[in-house]
Amino acid sequence: MANTTSHSVSIIIPNWNGLELLKKHLPSVMKHSDGAHIIIVDDHSTDESVSYVQTKFPDITIIRKNTHEGFTSTVNAGVKEANTDIVVLLNTDIEPEKNFLKPLFSHFFDSGVFAVGCMDKSVENGKKLLRGRGIGWWEKGFYIHKRGEVNESVTAWVSGGSGAFRRSMWNELGGMDTIFNPFYWEDIDLSYRARKAGWKTLFEPKSLVVHFHEEGKIKKEYTEKEIKRIAYRNQFIFIWKNCTDWKILLIHSIWLPIRLIQAFFRGDFSLIWGCIEALWNLPKIIQRRCMQQRFSHLSDSDLNMSH
Repeated sequence: MANTTSHSVSIIIPNWNGLELLKKHLPSVMKHSDGAHIIIVDDHSTDESVSYVQTKFPDITIIRKNTHEGFTSTVNAGVKEANTDIVVLLNTDIEPEKNFLKPLFSHFFDSGVFAVGCMDKSVENGKKLLRGRGIGWWEKGFYIHKRGEVNESVTAWVSGGSGAFRRSMWNELGGMDTIFNPFYWEDIDLSYRARKAGWKTLFEPKSLVVHFHEEGKIKKEYTEKEIKRIAYRNQFIFIWKNCTDWKILLIHSIWLPIRLIQAFFRGDFSLIWGCIEALWNLPKIIQRRCMQQRFSHLSDSDLNMSH
């Protein structure tokens, strides 16, 4: 495992049928990992991912899951295995650039820092868009999140696809919430809970990675309607799980039926089904709300970040 000025580091890569992605991007990870302990957690792949890694990179630790569950469970398994101060999460469609780790580590000498995100050179439609910093705010009872400009150091969340996290705080929060399986909103939720506890989430523009966004497994394995339904479901789960401001909840209760009616008339049935699925998870959501209460040191309004 790497040790950068007293911080031990592991790199965790979740994998699901990502043989071609591993062939393309894993050599760059190995080249620029500065000796960090690399852990690949395989989410019950049916391709030759595991045998490829075992043959080409025998020093990499591989965790094989017996069932396919999704991103959150897979990442949590890797963090549990890591046993280091800092864990760096990288998706299989990420290629880090030279010295991408060092700029991240300097921030962790501040004991209040939970996570630091990388500068994402996101390849989309043949162009590179700079991502990595997010903003989020409450509006009409819903949490709106979007890409933020990359000229600020604070971020509303650190991406689970290219970011560094303090493992002790991760464990204290209970890690990513498996209620968001198979994907989406889990890193926003984790960062939100950390920020509500008073911890910092930062963005480091000098830590550069290239994200081949269109190569990701989600868009290849799921239909557009399935992705929308899951994203809507997890948005509702996030709100009902995290929001404790009664004014925002009241506004949400007013706007929710309006949004559902609007969705019906414009034919957006993914939103309606997403809401129904979130309601089905309501007992789990309530349970998690109760578990999170001891970390709610800041109000939801305090966490608004709109620029």
